[in-house]
Amino acid sequence: QVQVVESGGGLVQPGGSLRLSCAASGFTSDDYAIGWFRQAQGKGREGVSCISSSREAKTHYADSVKGRFTISRDNAKNTVYLQMNGLKPEDTADYYCGTSRVSSCNWPSIRYEYWGQGTQVAVSS
Repeated sequence: QVQVVESGGGLVQPGGSLRLSCAASGFTSDDYAIGWFRQAQGKGREGVSCISSSREAKTHYADSVKGRFTISRDNAKNTVYLQMNGLKPEDTADYYCGTSRVSSCNWPSIRYEYWGQGTQVAVSS
């Protein structure tokens, strides 16, 4: 069945970096848009980034992470990554990836049919 699994979260100091992974199974992820969203304690879900199909090759970022985060694909591993640099305490949240199995992100209105269980990111000194 269609499944995505997040990994790579952890505790990092402000200014540090993490790379999150979104491993897909049950479908070929490079055919579809994959997005990341996050939810901090007491807050609603916030869209972070999205990458469209490899054919379209477009990326999108929330203003809050633009210039610090980079989304990319490794098609051989059927995996999407979120490289997070210059992390700030306000980036602390649970991070999720998801897909609606469409080729374009339709940012910022993307909706997810499938998503994983999330990975925790904590930025603290």
